[in-house]
Amino acid sequence: MTETHATPGPGAPVFPPGRYGRRRAPQRRRPALAALLAVVAVATLTVVSVRLYRQYGDPAYDAQVISYGDITDDQVVVDFRVNLPDGGSALCVLRARDHAGAEVAREQVPVSAAGQPYVIVRHRLATTARPFIGEVVRCRPAG
Repeated sequence: MTETHATPGPGAPVFPPGRYGRRRAPQRRRPALAALLAVVAVATLTVVSVRLYRQYGDPAYDAQVISYGDITDDQVVVDFRVNLPDGGSALCVLRARDHAGAEVAREQVPVSAAGQPYVIVRHRLATTARPFIGEVVRCRPAG
C-alpha cells in the first residue's frame, strides 16, 4: 500500500500534547438553519415584489406618450394615452427634460375615464428652461 500525504511518515515530528492548541472537531452542518434562511429570503423578496408591482406596475393604469410638441423656451405640450378601468381615475406624473437630461418641469395631472377603456389627454407643461422631451413618468390610481 502506498502512503498519502495525509499519512504521517516514520520520520514525522511528534508534537507535545497541548502545546499548539487542540484540533477542532469538524462542525456539524445545520440544514434546518439554511432552509429557514432561504424561506425568509424568499418571503422578503415576495413582499418587496408585490409592493413594487402595486406601486409601479399596475397595467390598468398604463400610460403611453403619443406625441410631444409645441416646444418653446417655457413649455411643451404632451399628448398621452392612459388605460383606465371602468369609471376609474388616475393621477399621472408628467415631466420635461432638457437636452442634457436635466428635469425642467414636473407636474401631476388628474385623469378620469368617461366609460371608455382609455383616455387621450393633451396637457401643456410649463417649464423653467427650453425642454427637449416631454414624457409620462407613471400613472397610479387617484385617491
